[in-house]
Amino acid sequence: MPAMYALTPRCTLPPVHRRAPPPCRAASPTPAALARADPDELRSTWPQRAWTLAGSAAVLSSLSASASLAADSGSYAEPLAAALAAYTVADLATGVYHWLVDNYGDASTPLVGAQIAAFQGHHRHPSTITRREPCNNLHALARAVALALPAVEGAAAAAHAPAAAHAFAGTFAACVVLSQQFHAWAHEKRRRLPPGVEALQAAGVLVSRAQHAAHHRQPYSTNYCILSGVWNGVLDRHKVFEALEMVVFFRTGVRPRSWDETQAAWMEDTSGAAAVTAIAVTDSS
Repeated sequence: MPAMYALTPRCTLPPVHRRAPPPCRAASPTPAALARADPDELRSTWPQRAWTLAGSAAVLSSLSASASLAADSGSYAEPLAAALAAYTVADLATGVYHWLVDNYGDASTPLVGAQIAAFQGHHRHPSTITRREPCNNLHALARAVALALPAVEGAAAAAHAPAAAHAFAGTFAACVVLSQQFHAWAHEKRRRLPPGVEALQAAGVLVSRAQHAAHHRQPYSTNYCILSGVWNGVLDRHKVFEALEMVVFFRTGVRPRSWDETQAAWMEDTSGAAAVTAIAVTDSS
């Protein structure tokens, strides 16, 4: 793999002549326009609240099953260790997913097209996420958890899985959903953070504002993990995503977006009214 880096640096890879898909922002203007949209666009709707509640109920059911089994066995060490492992793995999972939607596909991609457009729109107006109401921000991931976690729990129960398995599943699901809230806090001004959040960010329990701000600098190719950010240093130092990008390129000819000059429409908008919201990433007040 080191030889691959030496022979094919990203800056000299030849362009692939293929029909380019439409840019995410052009295909789905709504995310890019959120900074100037009617405030109703950022408020939680009742369906969003319902999905968030359903996802939360699925998580609580999973954790309750773990607690019950742990109480029966008289040991909580394994479930707690499994929960810690799930928190760590969830941070890696958010990074991998974030890397994928930032670099591949567009608004027409099945299943995840809307999220691809939304992530690119987030680069345009990063502080918009801080003005979303909680269920508006969390409902998409909560819906996935509400649909998937009961099936996982049912399989675990049928297999008579131990408490640790339920603890891992429930904690992982909870962390994936809450990663969007932690992401929002990474863009928030210090004076508007809930009590204790800044201390958790400084301790590395939650992704910090400074660490995530690095992701919002061109070419937007580092610091993808948005839960605790514990994996960011390892992934970036060892160029893991660059290696994966090369594998994808050599096998398919598809270039990730981060290899090319960032389109103006994808860069942070710091002009006019958007300038007020754009400073949330770096404001230290």
